Amino acid sequence: MKAFHPHYDGRFADKQLGYRERRLALSNLIQTYLSTFADIGVETWLMHGTLLGWWWNRKILPWDSDSDVQVSESSMHYLASYYNMSVFHYKTPRIPEGRDYMLEVNPHYVNREQSDKLNVIDARWVDTTSGLFIDITTARYNYTHPAGPGMLSCKDGHEYRVCENG
Repeated sequence: MKAFHPHYDGRFADKQLGYRERRLALSNLIQTYLSTFADIGVETWLMHGTLLGWWWNRKILPWDSDSDVQVSESSMHYLASYYNMSVFHYKTPRIPEGRDYMLEVNPHYVNREQSDKLNVIDARWVDTTSGLFIDITTARYNYTHPAGPGMLSCKDGHEYRVCENG
């Protein structure tokens, strides 16, 4: 795979998009991703800059060149078992000719360790036309966390406390 930019998949592109094209492609990426995951029944949520952009103005941050989302560990197992390397075709008013998006699960997604800094992304939702993609990370229960039970963590080092209702 040719690597010319960290937020593009070199199998599907060999150059960066311009500002307007990139924002449109990122918007299409997140809309098709959320639609697909709703259709197949996988709970997902926005993270990092993608979440901040939605919170501040319900749009992609002007300087963002990628999107980030998370899923639960059981959802990632489901995606790997039934949808890895699946291609989904979407026609929308903005893409009347249609476009293909591929869900690719990292074969090492089951590795829970945070020590391999080159293995923090568990899956990607890839626009096979532009090469842009969404990084999908897994929020896993961390059974050995010093703070005790109720902690989630990702391979990128982010940690979250599970809130108990009641």
